[in-house]
Amino acid sequence: MSKDKIDMDLAKLKTYPISRRKSKVRRQDFAKTPSKGASFSDFYDSLPNILAANNLKQAVDAIISGRKKKKPVIAMMGSHVIKCGLNPVIIELIKKDVITAIALNGSGAIHDFEIALIGKTSEDVEEGLEDGSFGMAKETALYLNGAIGEAVEKDIGAGQAIGEVIKEEKLPFKDLSLLYNCVKENLPATVHIAIGTDIIHQHPSADGANMGEASLRDFHSFIEVVSGLGDGGVVLNIGSSVILPEVFLKALNVARNLGHKVKNFTACNFDMINHYRPYQNVVKRPIKSGGAGYTIIGQHEIMIPLLAQSILESL
Repeated sequence: MSKDKIDMDLAKLKTYPISRRKSKVRRQDFAKTPSKGASFSDFYDSLPNILAANNLKQAVDAIISGRKKKKPVIAMMGSHVIKCGLNPVIIELIKKDVITAIALNGSGAIHDFEIALIGKTSEDVEEGLEDGSFGMAKETALYLNGAIGEAVEKDIGAGQAIGEVIKEEKLPFKDLSLLYNCVKENLPATVHIAIGTDIIHQHPSADGANMGEASLRDFHSFIEVVSGLGDGGVVLNIGSSVILPEVFLKALNVARNLGHKVKNFTACNFDMINHYRPYQNVVKRPIKSGGAGYTIIGQHEIMIPLLAQSILESL
């Protein structure tokens, strides 16, 4: 211990008036008290302008502003969004001209198709894994691998091909399908396949060349959609922790490389936990040279209806 005496006379401390201090929390930003019988708009306005509630409001404002400017609002979604029963919510946002393009991973397309076919999806993986029956439903593989083959024949992407098969086969619950509704509304719907990750890849009807070709075409279509995000567009990543954030980053890079000024847009990640890739590849890196990024954590089955209602109330 040093023998030099240190001045510890607290009477000499420098202070300043609290009125000069910057404060991050203000009473004007506080939540309003709840009241029985309040409307949704009243509830939304009552949320505090602090942290995630403020992020939600900023995301809603960005989506509304973007659509007024005729800018794209892209919804990239993992399959859990569909398994949470949220297709009707997303479809309503499509019909109301809020969402202008969707991107799914391979499993998202499978669950979306099964809903259209039989009105239910999501098997018990642990139970099926015990005897090797997991993912062995024949109709799912035959229809989807067939649709992917048709995509190559028709020179279209996997998303459009699956949506068209659902339409042409007049599947009984087609109105609940995202891909069908995108075909119906003539919106871009892309499916980004990672070979070996989906149940239909286990079947003899699977053709790797077809999957690669159809998914590559969708990647090119996705680049075109992403190229229009600049100066007011919005990209939403909902529940995809790896595939779609990676696809988005590469699509953005290609668009910029080709000379498109894809800057000053809003990127939002909605998920149940914080993952590395959505944060880096959607929220942080893409907006470094301009724009805004928000991460909003919460259960999809609560947060996405809340987002949708907030948008529709504000339109």
